[in-house]
Amino acid sequence: MEENKKVIFSGIQPSGNLTIGNYFGAIKSWVKLQDEYDCYYCVVDLHAITVRQEPKELRRRTLEVLATYIACGVDPDKNTLFIQSHVPAHSEAAWLLNCYTHIGELSRMTQFKDKSQRYGESVTAGLLDYPVLMAADILLYNTDLVPVGSDQKQHLELSRDIAIRFNNTYSPTFKVPDGYMPEAGARIMDLQNPAKKMSKSSDNPNSYVLIMDPPDIVRKKLSRAVTDSIGIIKYNDEQPGIKNLINILSTATGKTIKEIEKEYDGMGYAKLKNDVAEAIISEIEPVQKRIKELLEDKDYLESIYKKGADKANYVADKMLSKMQRKIGFVPRAR
Repeated sequence: MEENKKVIFSGIQPSGNLTIGNYFGAIKSWVKLQDEYDCYYCVVDLHAITVRQEPKELRRRTLEVLATYIACGVDPDKNTLFIQSHVPAHSEAAWLLNCYTHIGELSRMTQFKDKSQRYGESVTAGLLDYPVLMAADILLYNTDLVPVGSDQKQHLELSRDIAIRFNNTYSPTFKVPDGYMPEAGARIMDLQNPAKKMSKSSDNPNSYVLIMDPPDIVRKKLSRAVTDSIGIIKYNDEQPGIKNLINILSTATGKTIKEIEKEYDGMGYAKLKNDVAEAIISEIEPVQKRIKELLEDKDYLESIYKKGADKANYVADKMLSKMQRKIGFVPRAR
């Protein structure tokens, strides 16, 4: 049945607690894809260690991200949910693809340039190389579509380039994946600097709302959200803070931008901030409750990630064997 469905691959790093940007911008959108596509969603723990992680926290957050997927409505019976490091083919394929990737391509990646400036001499090879691991993630599953934000488009383009280069060197091996921008899920921006995407790695805790934030914290963060001195609630680029709040309210309530503009005509920013906070709280409270229930049932979570890894290993190993054969390796004895 799934053979004629297009394949989608995506994943989120367990490198910090997830924000409403992850929820509204990615995970909530995944739920709408699960009947139409053959979806692989993993917790990309291999990517997380490009910067130093506390081992105990990494384990905790890995299970929390998996629980969040399920709590948000990503059905384990309809999707393949797994932990990236449980499928060794990701690491093996990444090494093979390294040998078809140019250093110049990696050093031009915007995120690497930004992070190498921040870390200086201590920048790791993993930070330079992780777009190749991302390419392996995608190409192992004959992925057709990758839900991708603007910050990852450059990495997807590299995945396409690597796939084309490998196919041209040998013979058609990989599907060349396309980016996919789901209709639902506005780009949620930083509450303190609405020119930047909301990120769990921000140094300012008032710049993001976590999925697990309690109601009083949500209200406090929204009350401190940056706005402007114009004093009119309109959706435009001259008012990025207001535009972001309207996006969040629209995504949380299902109301259109025009409906929100009309509803708040003549009202002040405090009313808008308060209503955005309450909309977020009503959206995430049932998710929080379900996450806590799932984290208390470790056996259930283990059954999900084991089943997912079994399927992912089967599919990924077939592609890895094909890659090895094309390159000229002696087949492993069975």
